[in-house]
Amino acid sequence: MTIDKRPMPSTTAGEREMLETWLDFHRATLAAKCAGLDDEQLRTASAPPSIMSLMGLVRHMAEVERHWFQRVLSGEDAPPIYYDETDRDKDFKVTEKDTGEEAFATWQAEIVKARELAATRSLDDTGTGVGYRPGQTFSLRWILTHMIEEYARHNGHADLIRERVDGATGA
Repeated sequence: MTIDKRPMPSTTAGEREMLETWLDFHRATLAAKCAGLDDEQLRTASAPPSIMSLMGLVRHMAEVERHWFQRVLSGEDAPPIYYDETDRDKDFKVTEKDTGEEAFATWQAEIVKARELAATRSLDDTGTGVGYRPGQTFSLRWILTHMIEEYARHNGHADLIRERVDGATGA
């Protein structure tokens, strides 16, 4: 795994730069955890009965990026990519037809859109929650902090899954 190529957050940056670079650090960490694996390895579940896989995590994070930046921050009508109302965990349920190429392209497109939407707003700008938190107000500051937490938690899962897949470990 090429973990040393991640953007290292400054130890003295201002608040916005700090939040954005920590988020980019965690995005890069998930990408590094998946690097060099084929589709079969990316679809490998962590440990039964869990269905969590690296590809499932990438698909899930595409949905999370879409939710918080497009739906909540911008108020856009951005339907789910992988799940639906009948199965909210479908992003984790990868099949033989699902590919890493598609999952990574979708995830990266959602990251690009998230960056675009955040760039035009201040940390104090707000959006309105939808779904399980309807009507609640969220600042961009809160969203960035939550995204760091979301990636950090799932990167811990990715550590364990990657080790199970091929024995690779690292930061």
